[in-house]
Amino acid sequence: MARWCYRHRLVVLLLWVGALFGLGAASSAAGTNYANVFSLPDTDSATAYDLMEKAFPQRAGDTDTVVWKVDDGSVRDEAVRSRIRPALEEIGRMEGVGEVTDPYAARTAAQISRDGRIAYAQITFTEQANAIPKELIEDVVETAQAAERDGLQVELGGQAIARTQEPPQGTAEAVGILAAAVVLFLAFGSLFSMLLPIVVAIAGVGTGLIGTMLLSHVADVPEVAPLLGSLIGLGVGIDYALFIVTRHRRGILRGMKPQESAVTALNTSGRAVLFAGGTVCIALAGMLVMNMRFLDGVVIATSLTVVLSVLAAITLLPALLGLLGMRVLSRRQRRRLAAAGPEPAETSGLAARWSSYVQRHPRPIAAMAVVVMAALAIPVLSLRLGATDQGNHQESTTTREAYDLLAEGFGPGVNGPLQVVVEGDAPAGLVDGIRSAEGVAHVAAVPPANGVTVIQVVPTTSPQSEQTDRLIDRLREDVIPDSGAEAHVGGVTAVFKDFAAVTGERLPYFVATIIALGFLLLLVAFRSLVVPLTAALMNLIAAAASFGVLVAIFQWGWGTELIGVGKEGPITSFLPVIMLSLLFGLSMDYQVFLVSRMHEEWVHTKDNARAVRVGLAETSRVINSAALIMICVFSAFVLSGDMEGAMAGVGLAAAVALDAFVLRTALVPAAMHMLGRANWWLPDWLEKRLPHLAVEPKEEAPPVAEAEPDAAHRSSVVHGFVRTADGEPVDGAAVTLLTVGGRQLDGVTSLADGSYIVSVPGPGTYLLATTAEPYGSRAGQVVVADGPLVYDVELAEGELDAVRRP
Repeated sequence: MARWCYRHRLVVLLLWVGALFGLGAASSAAGTNYANVFSLPDTDSATAYDLMEKAFPQRAGDTDTVVWKVDDGSVRDEAVRSRIRPALEEIGRMEGVGEVTDPYAARTAAQISRDGRIAYAQITFTEQANAIPKELIEDVVETAQAAERDGLQVELGGQAIARTQEPPQGTAEAVGILAAAVVLFLAFGSLFSMLLPIVVAIAGVGTGLIGTMLLSHVADVPEVAPLLGSLIGLGVGIDYALFIVTRHRRGILRGMKPQESAVTALNTSGRAVLFAGGTVCIALAGMLVMNMRFLDGVVIATSLTVVLSVLAAITLLPALLGLLGMRVLSRRQRRRLAAAGPEPAETSGLAARWSSYVQRHPRPIAAMAVVVMAALAIPVLSLRLGATDQGNHQESTTTREAYDLLAEGFGPGVNGPLQVVVEGDAPAGLVDGIRSAEGVAHVAAVPPANGVTVIQVVPTTSPQSEQTDRLIDRLREDVIPDSGAEAHVGGVTAVFKDFAAVTGERLPYFVATIIALGFLLLLVAFRSLVVPLTAALMNLIAAAASFGVLVAIFQWGWGTELIGVGKEGPITSFLPVIMLSLLFGLSMDYQVFLVSRMHEEWVHTKDNARAVRVGLAETSRVINSAALIMICVFSAFVLSGDMEGAMAGVGLAAAVALDAFVLRTALVPAAMHMLGRANWWLPDWLEKRLPHLAVEPKEEAPPVAEAEPDAAHRSSVVHGFVRTADGEPVDGAAVTLLTVGGRQLDGVTSLADGSYIVSVPGPGTYLLATTAEPYGSRAGQVVVADGPLVYDVELAEGELDAVRRP
């Protein structure tokens, strides 16, 4: 497929452009129909919600609030009323506004505070917040705040009003892409190479988001789903393209033609991308175990975006590589390639030195990494799940100001009232019992409607307070049963409390599911029990540390105002499930790219120390570059204007940083050095029963000379001496002959004089790997013609030279 896409690049490019524009036109015509279905089946708040819908089937519009406060006097003063009332009347006449309550009327007198300094009016729109034209909301805000004067403060709150404070759509994505572009340019040194991953990611994320918009008409997709889809899609899309482009550029620099290099890159790194993308989708699908309707739409949006990002990487990317040809290299690289020829296949630089250092000092490095991760995980012990609201907005926003004014004038509980819902008439004992319950500030029973009575309960504490949670428990467990009524406690605060409770109950099953799925995938891919066990443990460590960072910032408030995300509060109740799914998928990506190279070297040489050293040296640079890109993309979602998006962005950025720079670069290789050959142990009975999953391409038979038909039936030898740089013979060196695909053909140990001889099945190109302690190792290609080949090997102490494919 890669070869076809490379050769028919214009067709592939036109198909992708056509898909983007076609889907875009369809979504523009259809619009969006996002649905925030927060209720959970079989919970008390869900039952209350269903009864309220029965009581008030027409109450579909969003309700927002205008709050005003006077510094002196009373809001009842004529000077204040003459400014506020005309503004409210003008808002009430706007098309799209259904009703505006007047606190100066007798029936709504409770909307004026006891001290007379604060009052509020409620604006009920004819549509839900996401369907209200933004121009209408801006007109409402402008009209209300035009009534301000010295000594009179006017603020507005509510879901619709919050939309006016959101940054322009795509700001977070644009900043993330710009930061990723800088990292890519520094990594590649080429403008065209920098643009490739970004174009591929934009194509995948663009089609994914447009597809999500269309799917919102046939499935319950929450508003936060596209944000999370773009967050994960940009991260994996750029990273997957980065892995493939890096392999392609390396192939050209080592003498391959652009087309063959592209095909080889897709046949190697492209396979790993397919495997990694599959693990991310499996991790996301694990959210379905939670049985939360709200998460189903998140699974749809994020999985669709990941699938399309992978599809763009394996189809659009080879087409773009075909368009660029040699220009995928920088001008300097092209000039050097033309002048000096292909680069040698050697591992050098900081990555190789660090890899050797980890091999020499595995225990202290592992201990230091564990200490760092444990210290960062400590805050997770105080993790508290709940809901964020406009009290968590920045102090400068009108929604936060309105929230604080309401709390000041009417008590903190007015920002999150509870609804006790009764089918039929509410017994007097129930209302009296609620009124006398500890933690209740105000109770008002609404006249029955459609056979349902709703009792409005205002707590004395804020929606995010633990005392409010205890009040909900008190109502459900004591007050309602004592009254003999069949009633249910609902409201946004109760819904999120139920979300937190259900999340806590089901989270262990969810974690066990995704860990088990990851274990099975790695078991089949790498034919080892220890590697997947290590990966599972590392995933748990990374999750604990990243949630510790999340708690410290968003719950403890360490730097929330500094990074512009407002006031501290509980962690959103559904966020652990989403973050664990994304974190698991991303961790598996890095594990696959790191261990697949180690496994390849292990298959070639059966030398664990060498396999771990070579795998880390060759993959750490690209993994770290990929991690930097993801950190940039995720961190940019602090600018999304959405608290849940900011939490997910910061949490995932921390998780990726810790995973790439601490776990995969230090703890994993150090642990694998300490475990030795046990890393690759698999019982024979299990080996026979496991299916084979090819992360690496199937190797080809070694080429034979075409000039002689019987060449394949001949045999020959490679022989020579293994010596040190001083010419001393190396006794006991392991000499292995392999195919270019890595299959071992013969292996011997050098004699006391350093001599060796290995048999060759016929003329062709092979790999000869030599290793001996403490001299390090050397590997290289040998080309065998008709007769025996003399090939001497020189080993240097501490040398790192990986087995390479042509």
